[in-house]
Amino acid sequence: MFLLIAEFTGILNLLIHDNFAGNFIHTVGEQFHHHPWNGLRFWDLIQPFFMFIVGLSLPFGILNRQKKGQSDRRIFYHVLKRSAILILLGWALYCIGPGKINFYFQNVLAQIGVTYLIAYLIMKRSLTFQILFSFALLAITEASYRLFSAEGFEGSYVYLQNFGSWLDVQYGGESSGGWAAINAIPTAAHTIWGVLVAQLLLGSKSKQEKLKILIIVGLILIITGYLMDSITPIIKRISTSSFVIVSGGWSILSLALLYWILDILKFDGKWTLFFTVIGMNSLFIYLFAHVGGADLIERILHPFTYFPFTKSNIIIAQIITSILVLACLWGICYWMYKKKLFIKI
Repeated sequence: MFLLIAEFTGILNLLIHDNFAGNFIHTVGEQFHHHPWNGLRFWDLIQPFFMFIVGLSLPFGILNRQKKGQSDRRIFYHVLKRSAILILLGWALYCIGPGKINFYFQNVLAQIGVTYLIAYLIMKRSLTFQILFSFALLAITEASYRLFSAEGFEGSYVYLQNFGSWLDVQYGGESSGGWAAINAIPTAAHTIWGVLVAQLLLGSKSKQEKLKILIIVGLILIITGYLMDSITPIIKRISTSSFVIVSGGWSILSLALLYWILDILKFDGKWTLFFTVIGMNSLFIYLFAHVGGADLIERILHPFTYFPFTKSNIIIAQIITSILVLACLWGICYWMYKKKLFIKI
Protein backbone atom coordinates (compact mmCIF):
# COMPACT_ATOMS: atom_id res chain seq x y z
CA MET A 1 0.00 0.00 0.00
CA PHE A 2 2.91 2.35 0.73
CA LEU A 3 4.15 1.80 -2.83
CA LEU A 4 0.67 2.30 -4.28
CA ILE A 5 0.22 5.68 -2.63
CA ALA A 6 3.77 6.54 -3.71
CA GLU A 7 2.60 5.96 -7.27
CA PHE A 8 -0.09 8.64 -6.84
CA THR A 9 2.59 11.20 -5.91
CA GLY A 10 4.30 10.75 -9.30
CA ILE A 11 7.64 9.81 -7.80
CA LEU A 12 7.74 6.43 -9.54
CA ASN A 13 7.37 8.10 -12.94
CA LEU A 14 10.23 10.44 -12.07
CA LEU A 15 12.52 7.42 -11.67
CA ILE A 16 12.26 6.75 -15.41
CA HIS A 17 12.59 10.41 -16.40
CA ASP A 18 14.79 11.14 -19.42
CA ASN A 19 17.32 12.72 -17.06
CA PHE A 20 18.06 9.25 -15.70
CA ALA A 21 18.06 7.39 -19.03
CA GLY A 22 20.69 4.69 -19.20
CA ASN A 23 21.72 4.80 -15.55
CA PHE A 24 21.00 2.75 -12.44
CA ILE A 25 18.06 4.91 -11.29
CA HIS A 26 16.24 4.35 -14.58
CA THR A 27 16.91 0.60 -14.41
CA VAL A 28 15.48 0.42 -10.91
CA GLY A 29 12.59 2.70 -11.90
CA GLU A 30 11.50 0.29 -14.62
CA GLN A 31 10.88 -2.31 -11.92
CA PHE A 32 8.21 0.01 -10.49
CA HIS A 33 6.21 -0.05 -13.72
CA HIS A 34 4.27 -2.90 -15.28
CA HIS A 35 5.91 -4.95 -17.98
CA PRO A 36 4.48 -3.99 -21.42
CA TRP A 37 3.41 -7.58 -22.08
CA ASN A 38 5.40 -10.83 -21.80
CA GLY A 39 7.70 -10.66 -18.81
CA LEU A 40 7.75 -9.98 -15.10
CA ARG A 41 8.78 -6.93 -13.11
CA PHE A 42 8.52 -6.18 -9.40
CA TRP A 43 5.49 -3.91 -9.94
CA ASP A 44 3.62 -6.82 -11.53
CA LEU A 45 3.68 -8.53 -8.13
CA ILE A 46 1.84 -5.80 -6.24
CA GLN A 47 -1.69 -6.94 -7.12
CA PRO A 48 -0.91 -10.65 -6.53
CA PHE A 49 0.43 -9.63 -3.10
CA PHE A 50 -2.89 -7.90 -2.39
CA MET A 51 -4.89 -10.94 -3.49
CA PHE A 52 -2.69 -13.20 -1.39
CA ILE A 53 -2.89 -10.94 1.69
CA VAL A 54 -6.70 -10.86 1.47
CA GLY A 55 -6.74 -14.65 1.60
CA LEU A 56 -4.13 -14.69 4.35
CA SER A 57 -6.24 -12.43 6.57
CA LEU A 58 -9.53 -14.23 5.91
CA PRO A 59 -9.22 -17.16 8.38
CA PHE A 60 -7.89 -14.82 11.08
CA GLY A 61 -10.78 -12.40 10.55
CA ILE A 62 -13.41 -15.14 10.62
CA LEU A 63 -11.85 -16.72 13.71
CA ASN A 64 -12.02 -13.35 15.45
CA ARG A 65 -15.70 -12.93 14.54
CA GLN A 66 -16.48 -16.44 15.77
CA LYS A 67 -14.84 -15.63 19.11
CA LYS A 68 -17.23 -12.68 19.36
CA GLY A 69 -20.15 -15.09 18.99
CA GLN A 70 -21.13 -14.27 15.41
CA SER A 71 -22.98 -17.04 13.57
CA ASP A 72 -21.90 -18.51 10.24
CA ARG A 73 -24.96 -16.91 8.67
CA ARG A 74 -24.00 -13.43 9.91
CA ILE A 75 -20.40 -13.90 8.79
CA PHE A 76 -21.58 -15.00 5.34
CA TYR A 77 -23.73 -11.89 4.92
CA HIS A 78 -20.78 -9.76 6.02
CA VAL A 79 -18.59 -11.39 3.36
CA LEU A 80 -21.27 -10.81 0.72
CA LYS A 81 -21.62 -7.15 1.68
CA ARG A 82 -17.87 -6.55 1.70
CA SER A 83 -17.48 -8.28 -1.67
CA ALA A 84 -20.27 -6.17 -3.21
CA ILE A 85 -18.83 -2.92 -1.83
CA LEU A 86 -15.35 -3.70 -3.13
CA ILE A 87 -16.69 -4.49 -6.61
CA LEU A 88 -18.78 -1.30 -6.58
CA LEU A 89 -15.85 0.86 -5.47
CA GLY A 90 -13.51 -0.72 -8.02
CA TRP A 91 -16.01 -0.01 -10.78
CA ALA A 92 -16.88 3.51 -9.62
CA LEU A 93 -13.28 4.71 -9.33
CA TYR A 94 -12.67 4.27 -13.04
CA CYS A 95 -16.02 4.39 -14.72
CA ILE A 96 -18.08 7.23 -13.31
CA GLY A 97 -17.22 10.58 -14.83
CA PRO A 98 -18.73 13.48 -16.78
CA GLY A 99 -20.99 11.96 -19.42
CA LYS A 100 -19.32 8.55 -19.19
CA ILE A 101 -20.32 5.38 -17.38
CA ASN A 102 -18.58 2.18 -18.47
CA PHE A 103 -18.71 -1.31 -17.05
CA TYR A 104 -15.05 -1.67 -16.20
CA PHE A 105 -13.99 -4.16 -13.52
CA GLN A 106 -10.22 -4.38 -13.99
CA ASN A 107 -9.43 -2.33 -10.87
CA VAL A 108 -7.74 -4.13 -7.97
CA LEU A 109 -10.67 -3.45 -5.61
CA ALA A 110 -13.19 -5.04 -7.98
CA GLN A 111 -10.87 -7.98 -8.54
CA ILE A 112 -10.42 -8.52 -4.80
CA GLY A 113 -14.19 -8.37 -4.34
CA VAL A 114 -14.50 -11.44 -6.57
CA THR A 115 -11.51 -13.45 -5.33
CA TYR A 116 -12.42 -12.77 -1.69
CA LEU A 117 -15.87 -14.29 -2.12
CA ILE A 118 -14.60 -17.32 -4.05
CA ALA A 119 -11.94 -18.07 -1.42
CA TYR A 120 -14.46 -17.76 1.40
CA LEU A 121 -16.96 -20.12 -0.23
CA ILE A 122 -14.45 -23.01 -0.35
CA MET A 123 -12.25 -22.30 2.67
CA LYS A 124 -13.99 -24.91 4.84
CA ARG A 125 -13.30 -27.64 2.31
CA SER A 126 -10.30 -29.94 2.53
CA LEU A 127 -6.74 -28.89 1.66
CA THR A 128 -6.81 -31.14 -1.41
CA PHE A 129 -10.09 -29.67 -2.64
CA GLN A 130 -8.88 -26.08 -2.28
CA ILE A 131 -5.64 -26.81 -4.11
CA LEU A 132 -7.39 -28.66 -6.94
CA PHE A 133 -10.04 -25.95 -7.18
CA SER A 134 -7.41 -23.21 -7.50
CA PHE A 135 -5.64 -25.02 -10.31
CA ALA A 136 -8.97 -25.81 -11.97
CA LEU A 137 -9.56 -22.04 -12.21
CA LEU A 138 -6.19 -21.72 -13.95
CA ALA A 139 -7.00 -24.61 -16.30
CA ILE A 140 -10.40 -23.11 -17.23
CA THR A 141 -8.81 -19.74 -17.98
CA GLU A 142 -6.00 -21.38 -19.95
CA ALA A 143 -8.50 -23.31 -22.08
CA SER A 144 -10.60 -20.18 -22.64
CA TYR A 145 -7.65 -18.24 -24.04
CA ARG A 146 -6.32 -21.12 -26.15
CA LEU A 147 -9.58 -22.38 -27.63
CA PHE A 148 -11.51 -19.14 -28.13
CA SER A 149 -11.53 -17.44 -31.51
CA ALA A 150 -13.58 -14.56 -32.94
CA GLU A 151 -13.06 -12.05 -35.71
CA GLY A 152 -10.32 -9.69 -34.60
CA PHE A 153 -9.56 -11.79 -31.54
CA GLU A 154 -7.73 -14.80 -32.94
CA GLY A 155 -4.58 -14.52 -30.81
CA SER A 156 -4.51 -16.56 -27.62
CA TYR A 157 -1.90 -14.34 -26.00
CA VAL A 158 -1.73 -11.40 -28.40
CA TYR A 159 -2.18 -7.88 -27.06
CA LEU A 160 -5.82 -6.71 -27.42
CA GLN A 161 -6.62 -9.75 -29.61
CA ASN A 162 -7.35 -12.33 -26.95
CA PHE A 163 -10.33 -13.80 -25.14
CA GLY A 164 -10.10 -11.37 -22.22
CA SER A 165 -10.17 -8.34 -24.50
CA TRP A 166 -13.12 -9.75 -26.47
CA LEU A 167 -15.10 -10.39 -23.30
CA ASP A 168 -14.55 -6.83 -22.02
CA VAL A 169 -15.84 -5.41 -25.28
CA GLN A 170 -18.95 -7.63 -25.21
CA TYR A 171 -20.34 -6.45 -21.90
CA GLY A 172 -20.03 -2.78 -22.84
CA GLY A 173 -16.69 -1.97 -21.33
CA GLU A 174 -13.35 -1.54 -23.01
CA SER A 175 -10.04 -3.34 -23.08
CA SER A 176 -7.90 -0.47 -21.88
CA GLY A 177 -4.19 -1.20 -21.85
CA GLY A 178 -4.79 -4.88 -22.41
CA TRP A 179 -6.12 -5.48 -18.87
CA ALA A 180 -8.92 -8.04 -18.61
CA ALA A 181 -11.73 -8.20 -16.06
CA ILE A 182 -11.73 -11.98 -16.21
CA ASN A 183 -8.37 -11.82 -14.42
CA ALA A 184 -10.40 -12.16 -11.22
CA ILE A 185 -10.97 -15.85 -12.02
CA PRO A 186 -7.35 -17.06 -12.32
CA THR A 187 -6.06 -14.69 -9.63
CA ALA A 188 -8.60 -16.13 -7.20
CA ALA A 189 -5.90 -18.78 -6.87
CA HIS A 190 -3.74 -16.19 -5.09
CA THR A 191 -6.47 -15.57 -2.51
CA ILE A 192 -7.12 -19.30 -2.06
CA TRP A 193 -3.40 -19.90 -1.53
CA GLY A 194 -3.40 -17.09 1.02
CA VAL A 195 -6.17 -18.89 2.92
CA LEU A 196 -4.18 -22.13 2.81
CA VAL A 197 -1.07 -20.40 4.17
CA ALA A 198 -3.13 -18.84 6.97
CA GLN A 199 -4.52 -22.26 7.83
CA LEU A 200 -0.94 -23.56 7.94
CA LEU A 201 0.12 -20.73 10.27
CA LEU A 202 -2.86 -21.40 12.54
CA GLY A 203 -1.99 -25.10 12.66
CA SER A 204 -0.02 -27.04 15.24
CA LYS A 205 3.25 -27.47 13.33
CA SER A 206 6.37 -25.84 14.72
CA LYS A 207 7.42 -22.46 13.36
CA GLN A 208 10.45 -24.04 11.70
CA GLU A 209 8.26 -26.64 9.97
CA LYS A 210 5.89 -23.93 8.76
CA LEU A 211 8.79 -21.87 7.42
CA LYS A 212 10.23 -24.89 5.61
CA ILE A 213 6.88 -25.64 3.93
CA LEU A 214 6.48 -22.01 2.84
CA ILE A 215 9.96 -21.92 1.30
CA ILE A 216 9.59 -25.24 -0.52
CA VAL A 217 6.13 -24.44 -1.92
CA GLY A 218 7.20 -20.92 -2.91
CA LEU A 219 10.27 -22.19 -4.76
CA ILE A 220 8.29 -24.92 -6.55
CA LEU A 221 5.75 -22.38 -7.80
CA ILE A 222 8.40 -19.90 -8.94
CA ILE A 223 10.43 -22.51 -10.82
CA THR A 224 7.30 -24.01 -12.38
CA GLY A 225 6.00 -20.61 -13.47
CA TYR A 226 9.23 -19.59 -15.17
CA LEU A 227 9.54 -22.99 -16.89
CA MET A 228 6.00 -22.57 -18.25
CA ASP A 229 6.88 -19.26 -19.90
CA SER A 230 7.96 -20.94 -23.15
CA ILE A 231 4.55 -22.66 -23.38
CA THR A 232 2.23 -20.13 -21.76
CA PRO A 233 3.84 -16.69 -21.65
CA ILE A 234 4.05 -14.86 -18.33
CA ILE A 235 1.65 -11.95 -18.91
CA LYS A 236 0.37 -9.94 -15.98
CA ARG A 237 -2.20 -7.93 -17.96
CA ILE A 238 -4.28 -11.03 -18.70
CA SER A 239 -3.09 -13.09 -15.70
CA THR A 240 -1.97 -16.15 -17.60
CA SER A 241 -1.59 -19.37 -15.62
CA SER A 242 2.21 -19.07 -15.69
CA PHE A 243 1.97 -15.54 -14.30
CA VAL A 244 -0.39 -16.59 -11.50
CA ILE A 245 1.87 -19.49 -10.53
CA VAL A 246 5.15 -17.56 -10.53
CA SER A 247 3.66 -14.52 -8.75
CA GLY A 248 1.99 -16.82 -6.24
CA GLY A 249 5.38 -18.31 -5.52
CA TRP A 250 6.89 -14.87 -4.94
CA SER A 251 3.97 -14.02 -2.63
CA ILE A 252 4.58 -17.11 -0.49
CA LEU A 253 8.35 -16.56 -0.39
CA SER A 254 7.82 -12.94 0.64
CA LEU A 255 5.54 -14.07 3.44
CA ALA A 256 8.13 -16.67 4.47
CA LEU A 257 10.77 -13.94 4.75
CA LEU A 258 8.52 -11.78 6.93
CA TYR A 259 7.49 -14.79 9.02
CA TRP A 260 11.15 -15.58 9.63
CA ILE A 261 11.97 -11.98 10.57
CA LEU A 262 8.89 -11.23 12.70
CA ASP A 263 7.76 -14.54 14.18
CA ILE A 264 10.97 -16.52 14.46
CA LEU A 265 13.69 -13.90 14.94
CA LYS A 266 11.20 -11.64 16.79
CA PHE A 267 12.66 -8.63 15.01
CA ASP A 268 9.41 -6.68 15.22
CA GLY A 269 10.46 -3.41 16.78
CA LYS A 270 9.29 0.12 16.12
CA TRP A 271 10.24 -0.12 12.42
CA THR A 272 7.02 -2.01 11.71
CA LEU A 273 4.94 0.99 12.85
CA PHE A 274 5.87 2.82 9.64
CA PHE A 275 3.93 0.30 7.58
CA THR A 276 1.32 -0.57 10.21
CA VAL A 277 -0.24 2.88 10.18
CA ILE A 278 -0.83 2.58 6.44
CA GLY A 279 -2.07 -0.99 6.61
CA MET A 280 -4.62 -0.08 9.29
CA ASN A 281 -6.25 2.41 6.92
CA SER A 282 -5.27 0.96 3.56
CA LEU A 283 -8.71 1.30 1.96
CA PHE A 284 -9.12 4.91 3.06
CA ILE A 285 -5.68 6.12 1.92
CA TYR A 286 -6.00 4.30 -1.42
CA LEU A 287 -9.37 5.90 -2.13
CA PHE A 288 -8.25 9.30 -0.81
CA ALA A 289 -5.14 9.37 -3.01
CA HIS A 290 -7.06 7.95 -5.98
CA VAL A 291 -9.85 10.56 -6.02
CA GLY A 292 -7.51 13.54 -5.91
CA GLY A 293 -6.14 13.74 -2.39
CA ALA A 294 -2.54 13.44 -3.54
CA ASP A 295 -3.10 16.05 -6.26
CA LEU A 296 -4.63 18.45 -3.73
CA ILE A 297 -1.63 18.17 -1.42
CA GLU A 298 0.72 18.65 -4.40
CA ARG A 299 -1.06 21.88 -5.38
CA ILE A 300 -0.71 23.20 -1.85
CA LEU A 301 2.99 22.39 -1.69
CA HIS A 302 3.83 23.40 -5.25
CA PRO A 303 4.49 27.14 -4.70
CA PHE A 304 6.82 26.41 -1.80
CA THR A 305 8.84 23.58 -3.36
CA TYR A 306 9.27 24.87 -6.91
CA PHE A 307 10.27 28.51 -6.47
CA PRO A 308 13.97 27.91 -5.55
CA PHE A 309 14.63 25.92 -8.73
CA THR A 310 15.16 26.95 -12.34
CA LYS A 311 13.78 25.12 -15.36
CA SER A 312 17.12 23.38 -15.86
CA ASN A 313 16.86 21.50 -12.58
CA ILE A 314 13.08 21.35 -12.16
CA ILE A 315 13.35 17.55 -11.80
CA ILE A 316 14.80 18.14 -8.31
CA ALA A 317 11.74 20.20 -7.36
CA GLN A 318 9.47 17.47 -8.66
CA ILE A 319 11.26 14.79 -6.63
CA ILE A 320 11.19 16.89 -3.45
CA THR A 321 7.50 17.66 -3.94
CA SER A 322 6.61 14.02 -4.50
CA ILE A 323 8.49 12.96 -1.37
CA LEU A 324 6.70 15.61 0.69
CA VAL A 325 3.30 14.58 -0.71
CA LEU A 326 4.08 10.99 0.23
CA ALA A 327 5.09 12.13 3.71
CA CYS A 328 1.79 14.00 4.07
CA LEU A 329 -0.21 10.95 3.01
CA TRP A 330 1.65 8.87 5.57
CA GLY A 331 1.10 11.61 8.14
CA ILE A 332 -2.66 11.45 7.59
CA CYS A 333 -2.54 7.71 8.23
CA TYR A 334 -0.43 8.25 11.33
CA TRP A 335 -2.85 10.87 12.69
CA MET A 336 -5.79 8.52 12.12
CA TYR A 337 -3.85 5.68 13.75
CA LYS A 338 -3.16 7.75 16.87
CA LYS A 339 -6.82 8.83 17.00
CA LYS A 340 -7.92 5.21 16.46
CA LEU A 341 -9.88 6.20 13.37
CA PHE A 342 -10.00 3.11 11.15
CA ILE A 343 -12.12 3.03 7.97
CA LYS A 344 -13.35 -0.50 7.31
CA ILE A 345 -16.08 -2.23 5.34
